[in-house]
Amino acid sequence: MMFTTTNNLDYLATRLHARRSRMAEGERLDALCHIRTIPELSRAVRLDSDYQAVAEFQHRLVQDLVQELAGCVRHVGGAGGEVFAWILARFQVENMKTLVRGFVNQTSPEVLQEHLVTLPEGLALDVKGLATAKSLEDFVEWLPPGTPRQRLREAGAMHRDQPQPFFLEAALDCGYFQELLAKIRQLSGEDQAIVRALALHEANFFQFMLAVRGRFHFDLPADALLALRLPGIFDDWFQTLLTAPDLLAAAKASVGIVFDELPTEPGSDEVALEALAWKRFLRLANGAFRRDHMGLGAVIGYAGLRRVETANLITLSEGIRTGMTAEAIRARLVPRKELEAAYV
Repeated sequence: MMFTTTNNLDYLATRLHARRSRMAEGERLDALCHIRTIPELSRAVRLDSDYQAVAEFQHRLVQDLVQELAGCVRHVGGAGGEVFAWILARFQVENMKTLVRGFVNQTSPEVLQEHLVTLPEGLALDVKGLATAKSLEDFVEWLPPGTPRQRLREAGAMHRDQPQPFFLEAALDCGYFQELLAKIRQLSGEDQAIVRALALHEANFFQFMLAVRGRFHFDLPADALLALRLPGIFDDWFQTLLTAPDLLAAAKASVGIVFDELPTEPGSDEVALEALAWKRFLRLANGAFRRDHMGLGAVIGYAGLRRVETANLITLSEGIRTGMTAEAIRARLVPRKELEAAYV
């Protein structure tokens, strides 16, 4: 992963503060919920084309996010630049997950290509080689070197007879977060504290979903899940997740780690919990952006805020596609307004 960088955080942070003022959040996001067509939504968020199809609109949103973050990387040098470049590599890992899912399900390369994000030089994968790999071992060899590839190799060796997308995608995610946290440890004290809080939240949400989906959806044994988790990160907590009797008990054990709060409704499902995890992510991204308003925290925080904005606009477009009311759409966005929560 090679980017030519110059360490010009003051310049970049100033630009990002200006961009932040134009983001779709708060009252502006509320107003967008009243739009009824995708072309109108395209114009409202200032895209240069009136997209008709939801899939094309969503793909454009993600591509714009990738392009913007790639432009930011070039202004961040040193250890901070390594961290930010790896945050951009998240999209590379998502492409890996799409391709490994296609490998297991024997999806045609043409269909897979439609679901991939175009990445900047240094992050692009050899899609042809990956899409035509004859074995999982061959697939792994087509990946770029790094922790995600190593974790996928290990998972493939453990589940050689029946490779399942759940295991393989979790291995790639684990490798991504493992590398991210390792890069953050190279930062100076204040930068590390600000950035690590946001990264650790997302890594722990991955671990939470690994445990609850592995146990309650796939009925997987504890040792299989332990092999896919982040080593040395909240070990006792993860063991608690593996013995929790149900989803709510697992969620209660995760307050302060994945959630700031839990819904008062006893029957909370994964969708509600995911919304609360995103709400905490949004709080931490805002905190990083404001606390270090002209430094690395502002850049990392802005990237998190843009991810939330993009996710919200994708959700909004799905609501338009399915004919949902403005109130129903708004209830699905981050932060979700209808989630009455109780601190635990």
